[in-house]
Amino acid sequence: MDSTVRPGGSAAFYKAHGLGNDYLVFEEGGDWRVDIRGVRSVCDRWRGPGGDGIVVRLQDGPPGVVRVRMFNPDGSEFERSGNGLRVLASYLARRGEVRDAPFRVEVGGDQLAMTVHGRAGAAWDVSVAMGRAQVGAHAVGLDPAALDGGRRMRGPDGEWLDVVPVSTGNPHLVVLHEHPDLAALGRIGPFLATHPALAGGANVQLASPEPPDACRALIWERGVGPTSASGTSSCAVAVAAVSRRLLSAGRVRVRMQGGELTVEVSESLEVVLRGPVEEVCEGTLTPGFLAGLGP
Repeated sequence: MDSTVRPGGSAAFYKAHGLGNDYLVFEEGGDWRVDIRGVRSVCDRWRGPGGDGIVVRLQDGPPGVVRVRMFNPDGSEFERSGNGLRVLASYLARRGEVRDAPFRVEVGGDQLAMTVHGRAGAAWDVSVAMGRAQVGAHAVGLDPAALDGGRRMRGPDGEWLDVVPVSTGNPHLVVLHEHPDLAALGRIGPFLATHPALAGGANVQLASPEPPDACRALIWERGVGPTSASGTSSCAVAVAAVSRRLLSAGRVRVRMQGGELTVEVSESLEVVLRGPVEEVCEGTLTPGFLAGLGP
């Protein structure tokens, strides 16, 4: 992914969230440069509109395909976000550009099928077919030597952690943890997310399977920190539980601080993510704010 050439953004934005995990959608435009400084300023919750990330809808792309790029609050670009994609879908539905038929979105070089199934009150019901997940050190750019027996990594205090590396189009380290809590997340999350054995960092989840079809999870997102919910993290957690035979393939309910998402995992690890998206607001960055972003 070429992080040196950044798109421009429009002044107008749309904001929505999936279980508290919120994203700002901008059309590609010439009002500001979506560089590290600009993204950090726009995502700032006290000095900007605030958000867990930015989705920029690009002007070019194959016929019939919506092409986007995604950015973390720290300014870094990343491969994909399940909730960010679903927020994008609600934006397109609000504008009347998509109905209840599947449509395609290109992100991080991959094309994914999405569907807006309808609306109930303030929430859109949106699914995204995330493709086939991969499991193992190679899938997330992790040095295999960091995994003892292919399953364990040393934690921040030297303890052994039961880790499942999962790629859902972006890298995850799922820690199977009997009693996940915020204190453990605060220790383990930043340690594993920036582990030197990783080529480019990873998202981290503390996950506790609850048979027959559920899993509790706490999430530390790369470039974000602790977050109430995450689409790709939900997929990674479900895939980890199914691949370890802790849960059966099929429908998995992933329960996070912000609420519950549904992940369908096939025997071959094909994944479909589904859940609610709630609109927050539409707005426009003022000339004064834009001037502060620089050229």
